[in-house]
Amino acid sequence: MIDLLALAVPHFVMALAVWRLVRRQDLDDDPALPRNAADPRRVP
Repeated sequence: MIDLLALAVPHFVMALAVWRLVRRQDLDDDPALPRNAADPRRVP
């Protein structure tokens, strides 16, 4: 039982970290690129 718990907890924490990184909007934009006024991803 303790072995399964020791394996499950770090994997759950890593999956949670990846999920939070994937959901971040600021990681999707590159500030070095020029901004386009007609960005199709922006919802008015």
